[in-house]
Amino acid sequence: MEVLSWKQLIALGFILALLGAVLPFLMVIQLLPASFFLSFLAYGSSVAGLWLGMMGAVRAFLERRH
Repeated sequence: MEVLSWKQLIALGFILALLGAVLPFLMVIQLLPASFFLSFLAYGSSVAGLWLGMMGAVRAFLERRH
């Protein structure tokens, strides 16, 4: 059962990785208060975004190979 296509995985990974970069930036320029929860959320979204993007790239490679 395929839930997301490889294009959707890459797009979701990009959005999460972008969120993982924007949140610390907003904390540094003090638009958001720096807290442990926001820092952990930024780290988690960055890691999840990279993982989903890589999974999407692997699925794209495997689909185009066949």
